[in-house]
Amino acid sequence: MRILLLIAAGFSAALTHASAQSMTPMRGEVTSFGGAFAVRVRPYNPYNHRIRVAVRVYDADFMPVAARVSPPEMMLGSRDSRPVLVEVEFGSTKEKRVRICTESTPFPSHQTKIRAQICGRFIARRAD
Repeated sequence: MRILLLIAAGFSAALTHASAQSMTPMRGEVTSFGGAFAVRVRPYNPYNHRIRVAVRVYDADFMPVAARVSPPEMMLGSRDSRPVLVEVEFGSTKEKRVRICTESTPFPSHQTKIRAQICGRFIARRAD
């Protein structure tokens, strides 16, 4: 019984120390008086090594949306975050729903080729 408790405690401790790539905010609502809206997100790198990330914009079905992203790609150092400005045109609609995603890009020299994707959902409405 004691061995089982030690294994469970070790497993629990390992889970609490696990970290994952993130982005803030993960959702939001925006009201805009112009023909476009802007959202500022902050990708975060929780790892002990630097990573390359790209910020991309999709619709609700994960189809790419034309957007101005500044900067669109960057290197993030260990435990670092950086603001990214995303601007999207409304077009002919009064409401736009988009997913803003932070995607890590694997380095060519590493053996693992895992690409993480963290997405936030945003709704923008054009004010009359």
